[in-house]
Amino acid sequence: MGRVVSSLSGATVAPAAIPVSALATVDGSESEYSRSNPFQAEVLENLNLNGRGSDRETRHIELSLEGSNLQYEPGDSLGIYPENHPRLVDELIEAMNWQADEPVPVNKNGEQRPLREALLRHYEITVLTKPPLEQAAQLTSDNGLQQLLEAGREQELRAYLSGRDLLDLVQDYSFKGVPAGEFVSILRKSPARLYSIASGPKASPGEVHVTVRAVRYEAHGRDRYGVCSVHLAERVQAGETPPVFIQQNPNFKLPANPETPVIMIGPGTGVAPFRAFLGEREETGAEGKTWLFFGDQHFSTDFLYQVEWRRWLKEGVLTRMDVAFSRDTDKKVYVQHRMLEKSRDLYEWLQEGAHVYVCGDEKKMAHDVHNALAAILEQEGGLSPEEAAEYLTRMQQQKRYQRDVY
Repeated sequence: MGRVVSSLSGATVAPAAIPVSALATVDGSESEYSRSNPFQAEVLENLNLNGRGSDRETRHIELSLEGSNLQYEPGDSLGIYPENHPRLVDELIEAMNWQADEPVPVNKNGEQRPLREALLRHYEITVLTKPPLEQAAQLTSDNGLQQLLEAGREQELRAYLSGRDLLDLVQDYSFKGVPAGEFVSILRKSPARLYSIASGPKASPGEVHVTVRAVRYEAHGRDRYGVCSVHLAERVQAGETPPVFIQQNPNFKLPANPETPVIMIGPGTGVAPFRAFLGEREETGAEGKTWLFFGDQHFSTDFLYQVEWRRWLKEGVLTRMDVAFSRDTDKKVYVQHRMLEKSRDLYEWLQEGAHVYVCGDEKKMAHDVHNALAAILEQEGGLSPEEAAEYLTRMQQQKRYQRDVY
């Protein structure tokens, strides 16, 4: 999807490079809702998919699109505008000795909101980047920040930016006394986070579902949170209406021919779009073979959507499923290991024209899966490393190998 990583939860920052205007609907009309005018979607359900004892929290969230005229296809994403953590907002206001109800601007039109609301809903306060730091340096007499930005100290600056937020900045350098309105003027707008849609429009008419893993960690002596994932996990209840929009993804779509075999590889929350794929195939009666590779930590607590996969296997919507639970064995086993174990069958599916879909972590998983596919082509097809690489490139060009990674 070419998106900027926001966390390991499956969320990503919506890319400004791909504008999304109103989306055409089935009847040819257009929805008035878009990234710049999001729809307030009512939360119908917010469930924890992990079992008791899991060290993970993965939320299945169902939202109503009723009255929005928004349409989507399996493979698309839902953009959600989150709220910052109230604790971080309150600590920031306290550290700066600001007044929570002081009006501050929230856009270029001069619209104002109380400071606490502006920091909760409108401004990015959890990620530090160089441009706002350079502007912040003009607001303080603390030479330390200006020195950090000097040429030749880029590595030190990168280390400082990593894992720190606005509260760290105002505590580490002297900003007390800077007026709230002046300070917020250097902040960037809080970006939307994108989640792969976990429902099919035919299987769940009028609704959209997402699968979100809550991100919590400790860094630089403080607890940190994935902005959107923890907002959804802890503070969004059924009946509430977070602002959302549909982000189309033309590069992650089911084959046009419903008889084409489909191989889906999605560990953790990466399995979300494949729930959408299979739900849609069930509704349309698609007869092509389907094979799902899923992985997580423990079978007993982390087998996301297990009941649905079992039903689809029983009914033939899902032809095959291979799972890898990395913490249930002495040696960690991941989806790429299961692929290599089934290399002969996988190669035969590729020869039959199967489309391959990969969703999830880009840094490691997607790289390992790609290498596993190359190894299978070499081992079972007798290809050289160069020929295997060309084969996979050709598959990508033909849209037979599609990835939604973050």
